[in-house]
Order: sequence, then C-alpha cells, then structure tokens
Amino acid sequence: MGEGDLAVRGRTAAALDAYLVFEDEAGFSMTPPTARTWSRRGTTPVVRIRGRSQRRISIAALACYTPGERSRLIYRPIVHPDHRAGGRRSFAWTDYRDLLIAAHRQLGHPLVLVWDNLDVHRDARMRAFIDAHDWITAHYLPPYAPQFNPVEGIWSLLRRRSQANTAFTDPAQLMRALRRGLREIQYRSNLIDGCLTGAGLTRTTPRLQPQ
Repeated sequence: MGEGDLAVRGRTAAALDAYLVFEDEAGFSMTPPTARTWSRRGTTPVVRIRGRSQRRISIAALACYTPGERSRLIYRPIVHPDHRAGGRRSFAWTDYRDLLIAAHRQLGHPLVLVWDNLDVHRDARMRAFIDAHDWITAHYLPPYAPQFNPVEGIWSLLRRRSQANTAFTDPAQLMRALRRGLREIQYRSNLIDGCLTGAGLTRTTPRLQPQ
C-alpha cells in the first residue's frame, strides 16, 4: 500500500462517515533521548540518569482524522514490570481490542483503521474481533513503511517535548511527563494535522456534485 492506496482509504472513510485512524505503539524507558541545548563553549553538557530501574512504558496511540472535524489523538499506556520479574513487555491483542472499542465510543463514528503488520495485529483473535464488528475496517501498511504513519510524528513530538535531556527520578515521573506531553498534543489539533502532512497526506472535505 502506497500513498495512492492511503488516499483511497481516506475516501472510503469519508464515504462511510468514518474516522481514518492510524495506530502505532512505542516504548519509553528511563534513558532519555538527547537533544541540542545551550552550554558554555568547549563544555559538553552531561545528563546524569538513573539506570537502576528496568521498567518500560509502552504507549499505543490512534491519530484520528475525518473531514469537517478536529483531529483527535487517543492513547493508552501500559507500565511493564522490571524485566527481571518476567512477564509480557508489549501490548496483547486484548489491549488493542479495548483501545479500539474506547475510540469508537469516544468518536461516535465507524473506524477505518490503518496499522502495521505486527504479529499481534494479525492475531486470529484480533482479526475475528474486527470481522465481527461492522463499525471497524482494518488495512495494513506495507512492511518497513513508517513514513506513511502519522503516529510516528506524534512520537517524535513527544520525545522532543517531554523526554529529551531529562533525568527522571523514577518511572512514575516519566509517566507523568509522557501524559502531560500527550495531553498538550491532544489540545492542539494542528500538531496532529501536521503529523498527517508529514506523512505525505492531507485532510480534505469531499466536493459535492449534483447528479
């Protein structure tokens, strides 16, 4: 599926009075990304981080678009236990199911879902759930094509605004920072629209033509 195919999905969403919904997930840890900052000439800034906690935070997000309505961002976080305690360190198919159900309730429209080929997305139970509900239609991005997914832009904004160059004291502080950053993006639909543009797509209102 390329840009032309995504445009078709957008027209399908408009015809169904649906939201075109892109999904992606990302992991966050206590080790922050580094970004350029100010310093005295010849002195490299040092960010001292706590490396004892191996807890990982996963976030699944939906960037939701439909003509005539403000763009929406819906997300769900999961805090995974320390890796030494074992257990799953990613979303289960039931987590995605619950996220999609919540999105449908919040948006009040059908969903045309576009996501990648992650194994759990193609899980037989996940596909059975989608097939059993007429308010959701799923399409898959081509392999290794993150450039078509606007949620990648959401992660870039979040890491730069809420995580870069920051020494977090514990996972709870990291979670608060991520939630605050995501809320700021939610309130600024122009940022969500910018991520759509960054993926080479645009949101347009269909033209009415008398027959």
